[in-house]
Amino acid sequence: MKGLWKYISPFAPDQSGAAAVLYGLGGIVVICDAGGCAGNICGFDEPRWFSGKKSAVFSAGLRDMDAILGRDDRLIDKLCDAAQTIDASFAAIIGTPVPSVIGTDYRALRRMAEKKLDMPILTIDTTGMEWYDKGIEKTYMALLQQFAHHHDKAERDTVGVLGAVPLDLMHADGTETICQELVEDGWQQILLYDDLDDFVHAGKADMNIVVSPAGLKAAQYLQKTLGTPYEMRYFGLSHVVPDNSIFAGKNILIVHQDVAARAMRSMAEEAGAAYVTTATWFMTAKTEQDTGHISLREEDDFRKLADNNDFDMILGDAYFKRALPHFHGLYVDFPHFAVSGRG
Repeated sequence: MKGLWKYISPFAPDQSGAAAVLYGLGGIVVICDAGGCAGNICGFDEPRWFSGKKSAVFSAGLRDMDAILGRDDRLIDKLCDAAQTIDASFAAIIGTPVPSVIGTDYRALRRMAEKKLDMPILTIDTTGMEWYDKGIEKTYMALLQQFAHHHDKAERDTVGVLGAVPLDLMHADGTETICQELVEDGWQQILLYDDLDDFVHAGKADMNIVVSPAGLKAAQYLQKTLGTPYEMRYFGLSHVVPDNSIFAGKNILIVHQDVAARAMRSMAEEAGAAYVTTATWFMTAKTEQDTGHISLREEDDFRKLADNNDFDMILGDAYFKRALPHFHGLYVDFPHFAVSGRG
């Protein structure tokens, strides 16, 4: 049945993706909601709250009449009060279902805030109706268009990494693996775009590496405006499959975000897999037709594909296994934080 999910809970929504990019950048982040969306972001979709790195995240605290009457002035007043007590470089307002339903004018909201605050204002028109990757994509673009300098020259020892937020990685500390592998490759300076200076000085990167489709549009923007080349790559696959000989001769299904799934697919094919299918509920990184890739929309799509013995092996978050009572092959845990919240 369309829209019925019995085994798998909803994934992280777009406002969580937006908040994940903004986390720790030194800005005031306002979730334009009544409290529930901000609670989900802080309680479930952001593991870095326990890392010691702080971020100023507020709920707009919209009441029924505030939403019905569109009292944007009250939101701006609250933002001004917060700015008086927090030394922030910018402020960002993130959309949720409430402003989406009432048709909030984000450009007007931005102009109102800029008239009262002497700092850059970003508005991210997320709706809560899309998955986390759309929010990441929108926020990367907003930050780069607002802050990126166009006069920085590329430095040969500097690499940028786009899409490396916990939601798109296997674990909350996944950036440590990324940095380790890049240092082994000879890169000396790594821009993870988890600091505002990384966005300001994005032009210093001699190469950008895209680890999830959510970072692809930003990489293409930097290539067009600054001439920075990019490539797609995922890290830490050997932690999932230490011995790739298990792929030999197998018919395999890989379920993850698209860059991760394709990287694992290449690894399996090189090891002699008979056939490899990739699947994802999220953005795809390539536009050309791919007969070995399946875009999922519903839980039933996944069950029709995998809840049988058509595959010898499935690689996906362990959380998905509960939806496959009739699969009797080898299931390999390929963690994805955005779907299970396992850090």
